Amino acid sequence: MSSARDPLSALEQVDKADGDGLFVLKDFHDCWSNPQFKRKLRSVSQRLKFSKKSILITAPSAKIPVELKDEAVIVEYPLPKNDQLGTVLQRLTQTPGVRVNLTKLGREKLIQAALGLTSAQAQRVFAKAIVSNGVLDDRDINLVTEEKKQIIRESQALEFYAVHETPGDVGGLGVLKEWLRLRERAFSQEARNYGLPAPKGIALIGIPGTGKSLTAKMIGGLWQLPLLRLDVGSLFGSLVGESEERTQKALQLAETVAPCILWIDEIEKAFSFGGSDGGVSKRVFGTILTWMQEKTAPCFVVATANDISSLPPELLRKGRFDEIFFLDLPTAAERQEIFTVHLRRRNRLPQDFDVAQLARQSEGYVGAEIEQAIIDGMYVGFNQGREFTTSDLSHALKRQVPLSVSQQETIAGLRRWLKEGRAQSASFEEIREAEQ
Repeated sequence: MSSARDPLSALEQVDKADGDGLFVLKDFHDCWSNPQFKRKLRSVSQRLKFSKKSILITAPSAKIPVELKDEAVIVEYPLPKNDQLGTVLQRLTQTPGVRVNLTKLGREKLIQAALGLTSAQAQRVFAKAIVSNGVLDDRDINLVTEEKKQIIRESQALEFYAVHETPGDVGGLGVLKEWLRLRERAFSQEARNYGLPAPKGIALIGIPGTGKSLTAKMIGGLWQLPLLRLDVGSLFGSLVGESEERTQKALQLAETVAPCILWIDEIEKAFSFGGSDGGVSKRVFGTILTWMQEKTAPCFVVATANDISSLPPELLRKGRFDEIFFLDLPTAAERQEIFTVHLRRRNRLPQDFDVAQLARQSEGYVGAEIEQAIIDGMYVGFNQGREFTTSDLSHALKRQVPLSVSQQETIAGLRRWLKEGRAQSASFEEIREAEQ
């Protein structure tokens, strides 16, 4: 083999070699685009079936040409788990001259922060943490997390979110918040010992601007779990089989980082179900559906959607989600809470404003529209060199045309879907019933 001048001559030598043997071809995936190499490899592999010779090709990707799928057995190596990352860290810390000042808990959190990285990536990140301040200690946990964000982003389909939102940052949605609080310790060993299964996920469906995306971030902050956003549009590639491979890699990465929250935003826009893509979108969607049904890793899926008419019925079937919540137009009490949240976020005291009056005037407005009214009112006060007032906010509300008016038919259809009993309201039922 040492005298082989090119990949084709290497395959010829494998074919002519006497006796038994295992022939390792490193990085020969670069030859997948060469039709002569593919033809030669297929011919040689068919002849090797009648001998005790085997070819092992190492590659960074499981994608192989369609012509070779029936000839090959694909063995995928999973990303390292806690114990393997612990070994990487231990070897690095035993290097002469490396200073380590990690507590036992800090070491566990450092390894947890590195989940989702390869062994080589983890070693590089740990080494960078040591070089940054000359010692490896508990302060480096954040540095490893930041590095992991960049690496996960390179996967093209997943984005790592640092979450700081709490239930106090989300106005209203009392039923949903209570549901989440009951499951705050759902991923603990204590829950496993009690016999509780890890929750699978929820679907958040409803009117645009009612806080579905904010709720996904709030769950990460409430449960103190990593939040990964799946950009389904980035799953689709131009090469044959590329989309399916990206999907599998993204889901495997999410399982490695688990326990985590996987946020699929506006899922109805992700799948066209048309015939123009040769069925790729259906296969990608099928892969995600099967994974949601059969996954054993503690990945909590949060899927958000605005248009329920384009959602296939198999997505909302029981077993894939623990609950389907509908986010309706906020009630008067919820609107008052939303005004309070946004005023506090901008360092204003809610008691300096007549939030009850503003809540009455904003009937039919969603949370995003209320926030925009506050911003518009602030601009008025800012440009006049004074503090903005309730009157400024009231005028800003009057200038807006809410979605409940501009898209009246669409929103009426969404609310009719809730009344048919297809989902649970995310707001307190007794408050909503009292208003109706």
